[in-house]
Amino acid sequence: MNRFAMLLLLAGATGAAQAAPETYVTDANHTYARFSYTHMGYSTQVSRFDNVSGKFMLDRAAKSGAADITIDTASVSTGSKMFNEHIQGEDFLDTQKFPKATFKGNKVEFNGDQPAKISGELTLKGITKPLTLTITNFHCAMHPMKKVDACGADATATVKRTDFNMGKYAPNVSDEVTINISMEASKE
Repeated sequence: MNRFAMLLLLAGATGAAQAAPETYVTDANHTYARFSYTHMGYSTQVSRFDNVSGKFMLDRAAKSGAADITIDTASVSTGSKMFNEHIQGEDFLDTQKFPKATFKGNKVEFNGDQPAKISGELTLKGITKPLTLTITNFHCAMHPMKKVDACGADATATVKRTDFNMGKYAPNVSDEVTINISMEASKE
């Protein structure tokens, strides 16, 4: 192998090892935050927020990343107009005063080459608490329809309503709420 070819090969290998962070923007049609809780022991209620947006950064070489996600709390969808209004009221989300919830993740833990957890802060109803999301599915590939690099993930965590001044009816309506996020995003 001549010296020029060897230099090109080494330059390519060095570039791969020093890959830059990549930023992805969420797809509004395929990104949702769902939440579930037990209702008086009768059933598990599952609802979602229809409007979730944000970005995440991933640097696989450095095994680091970050996320900045915003949820429009007025987009809560319980399947019932009356219950949507109830959840949006002062006892729960208080969407008039707090129209947004945010998650700002700043620490990603990897399991091998895959992100496994992201830790940061959840701000809900004006109260900020630490939160770690466990990533249960993560996949990146060329999107077959959009023809751009894309990533998708599913993540879960559990919070207590009382930590966010939303404890009405606890413990009859469970204090613990499971959050599930499904997200798809395209490379910026």
